[in-house]
Amino acid sequence: MNKTAEKRFFIFVCTTPALILLTLFLVLPTIQVFRMSLYKWGGFSNNPVFVGFDNFIKLWDDMNFIRSLQNSIVLIVLVTIITMVMAILFATLLTRENMKGNSFFRVIFYIPNILSIVVIAGIFSAVYDPTTGLLNNVFSVFKLEGLKQLWLGNQQIAIYSIGGSLIWQAIGYYMVMYMSSIASIPESFYEASSLEGAGRIRQFFSITLPLMWQNIRTTLTFFIISTINLSFLLVQAMTGGGPDGSTEVFLSYMYKQAYTNSSYGYGMAIGVVIFLFSFALSAIISFVTKREVLEY
Repeated sequence: MNKTAEKRFFIFVCTTPALILLTLFLVLPTIQVFRMSLYKWGGFSNNPVFVGFDNFIKLWDDMNFIRSLQNSIVLIVLVTIITMVMAILFATLLTRENMKGNSFFRVIFYIPNILSIVVIAGIFSAVYDPTTGLLNNVFSVFKLEGLKQLWLGNQQIAIYSIGGSLIWQAIGYYMVMYMSSIASIPESFYEASSLEGAGRIRQFFSITLPLMWQNIRTTLTFFIISTINLSFLLVQAMTGGGPDGSTEVFLSYMYKQAYTNSSYGYGMAIGVVIFLFSFALSAIISFVTKREVLEY
C-alpha cells in the first residue's frame, strides 16, 4: 500500500464514525421530519393519513403560528442587535483601554454564560416579580412608580422581558470572542493612526471594526440560530407561552402542537418551516455581511 492509499484509508477510518453518527442523529431525523409533515397523525396510532401539503396550507391561516413567528423575528432582531453592539463595545473598552479591574469585569461579564438556562429563567422570574422583584423595587426607591410593570404578565411587553434575559445571558460569551480578535490586531496600526491624528472613535471604525469583521460575521449567524433555540427554553421555563400566547415563539408552538395537542404531523410541518427559515436567514446574513477579508 503506497503512502497516498494509506493516507486515504486513515482519513476514512477517522471520519467514518463521525459520518455514521451524523447520518443517524441528524440526516435521517431531518428527512423523517420532512416526511411526517405530509401526514395527519396524532403520534399514537399506527395509521398516519397522507394529506400532502394540507398542513402547510393550514399554517398560513393559523394566527397563533403567525404570532409566534412574529415574536421569534422580534427576538432575533432585537436581541441580536443589542447583544452584538454591547459585546463589541465592552470588548473594545476592556481590550483597548487601561481600565482598573479589567480581569474582574471579564469574569463578571462571562458568568451568565456558564449558568444553566433554567437558572437564568429562575433569576429573571424573580427580577421581574411584580411585588418582590428587583426591577419594580428599584423604581420604587427612585420614586418612579409609573415605570413599574407586570413584566411577564403584560401582553405588550412580556416578549421584550424575555429578550432582556437573552441579552444578559449572551453578552459575556461574545465579548470574550471579540476580545480575542481585537487583541490580535497589531499595536503598530493604532500607533500609526495616532500619529496621523486619528482619535479613539476613528480608530474603532477604521481599524478595529474592519479587522474583526470576519469574526463578527461568523458569530452573527451562530448567534441567530442560538437565539431561536434559547428563546424556546426561556419561554418554556418563564411563561409557558403566556399570557395568552404573547410570548409564544415558533419552537414552543411546534412543541405544543406535536407533543401536547397530539398533532404530530402539523407540528412537523412547523418544524420544516423553522428549518427553512433558519437556513434562509443564515444564507441572507452571510450574503449581506460578506466583505473582502483584510489581512495584517
